[in-house]
Amino acid sequence: MRVLLVNMPWSPIDLPSLALGILKRSVDERVPGARAEVLHANLEFVDWITARTEFTGDDYEYYSLSSYFMGCGDWVFSSALYDDPGWREKEFTEVMRGKLKKQRMEMTRELHRIVPEFVDEIARRIVAHAPDVVGFTSTFQQNTAALAAARRVKQLAPHLVTVMGGANCDGAQGAAVHRNFPFVDHVVRGEGEAAFPQLLTALADGTDLADVPGLCHRGPGGESVANPMATRPLPPAAILPPDYSGYFERLAASAARNWVEPKLVVEGARGCWWGEKHHCTFCGLNGSFMEFRSKSPDTFYEEIIDLARRHRVLDMYVVDNILDMGYLTTVLPRIIDSEYDLRLHIEIKANMRRAQLRTLADAGMIYVQPGIESLNHRVLDLMDKGVSGCQNVRMLRDGAETGLSVAWNYLHGFPGESAADYEPVIAQLPALEHLDPPVDLSARIAIERFSPYFERPELGFTGLRPEEHYRFTYDLPEDELYDLAYVFEAPARGIGEPTVTALNDALAAWKKHHADARLTHDDLGDRIVLVSRRRAFDWRTRELTDPFERAAFRLLDQPHTPAALARKAARQVPGAARDEAAVQELLDAWTALGIVFTDGGQYVHIAPAAVNEDLLRLDFMRHAHAPLASPAEPVHA
Repeated sequence: MRVLLVNMPWSPIDLPSLALGILKRSVDERVPGARAEVLHANLEFVDWITARTEFTGDDYEYYSLSSYFMGCGDWVFSSALYDDPGWREKEFTEVMRGKLKKQRMEMTRELHRIVPEFVDEIARRIVAHAPDVVGFTSTFQQNTAALAAARRVKQLAPHLVTVMGGANCDGAQGAAVHRNFPFVDHVVRGEGEAAFPQLLTALADGTDLADVPGLCHRGPGGESVANPMATRPLPPAAILPPDYSGYFERLAASAARNWVEPKLVVEGARGCWWGEKHHCTFCGLNGSFMEFRSKSPDTFYEEIIDLARRHRVLDMYVVDNILDMGYLTTVLPRIIDSEYDLRLHIEIKANMRRAQLRTLADAGMIYVQPGIESLNHRVLDLMDKGVSGCQNVRMLRDGAETGLSVAWNYLHGFPGESAADYEPVIAQLPALEHLDPPVDLSARIAIERFSPYFERPELGFTGLRPEEHYRFTYDLPEDELYDLAYVFEAPARGIGEPTVTALNDALAAWKKHHADARLTHDDLGDRIVLVSRRRAFDWRTRELTDPFERAAFRLLDQPHTPAALARKAARQVPGAARDEAAVQELLDAWTALGIVFTDGGQYVHIAPAAVNEDLLRLDFMRHAHAPLASPAEPVHA
């Protein structure tokens, strides 16, 4: 049996498909007589489109990721899905006018008109390959491209078996795909490395498909039949390492090689150990299975090293939704001791301590995503995040100190939040400009399938409808769109536009001034020297020489209330103790100077230790040769 696995646009071009890498290995190793190959149609599209238009890597990233919540990438390929180069162009233009710049609007409409030609060409290549089964993966904005290719393949070669799977096919979504698009013979819902080989074996043997968990297939009359989903997730030992044969070679021959640095995709765990107990209210990740399970440390380490050795690539994207904390003392030390200078990205919890972050940095973690989302304790409680605003700020501070780039988003729109939750944070944002800002301005939360906000209307969202872009992309009634969609629109909750505007103005200023901002401290024992260069503060250096103040500052490495701070500092310097009122006065002064951040009655200092990572700022040479702000200001490395 010949199996062709297809990765359509808009899959990222700098990453091989983990899903298809795993499926290729599962077919080759678990289906007797079967061999799988992967067609990197996303890279084929890059070469096709750059030969016809002024298309860039930034354009691809826009349709792949940046426009996800507007659905631009999916709408582009809806013309091929419905065989109409002008498919709902009027509706798209009316909805997107004011949201897209003129140049982006023109490019999107042009792509929409010409991509049916690409789909036809790629479908003919698939048919010429003469596979027995064609499998399409669908994640994020791949859905219409995958469906359009499956439709054209079926027109050209009705005997070919078409299969779809991926994140866009989980649960009700997969059943909706199968019901509404008869050219898709089978949809694999849930984890595919077990179900897909079972499907292929059943097809080869002519046996009943009813035993394949989660599979959607056609009944005797052509009707859609959806098997029950698996009741338990795959154990970690059953999660195979990916086979990325062909991807790096194809990228090297593509115009995309000039746009990106390729990365390996590795997977150590699935599910979320935090979400098992406290499912963040807005999070729809993990789909059908939240249960956390991780590969053994030996297995995961060997997979990482084997992939690096095999493909001679050191940049790796770890797709785990959350780090297995056990890896801090098992996998990561082995990576540190290895001969490989890996560069890793991973998602973590924001309450990790500095020593743990340093382990990450030493192991090659240069980019972490801690899921910060807010700097206010009440809003974080509404999310059920399990961290405070001060802990999140501490994460930003310690990330800067350990040399980690911290990627995070600021979200708003939670039922129960108010302007009073945001105003104190907004007032303090100028003090944080030396720390990593959010990747973008604050965004109102989207209601995602599988999230508590979607599943439990009593949390504040009722009357959900599929986001508007589904309605001008697909020719389906709303009840079918409801099952197909992942993102939903709902009445706005939480803060109003004046507060949103104030927040975003402050975040925009943070992003604008971050490269020029600096705050560090150097603990010299008998004094602590603070150096500041931030636009909202006119001081440049301060020294803490008072024993109580030195003790208080060191304690504020972790969040403290004034009472706890007064009590602990008094134990350290009993001869210089101060009462709680005096401590509060000190904290108020430090807040005004931008030395500490306060939230929920707690305080934490925001000055990373002066370390060499500060020299990595892109503007360092400009500062090094600029006049000092004042004659007395020292230069610190």
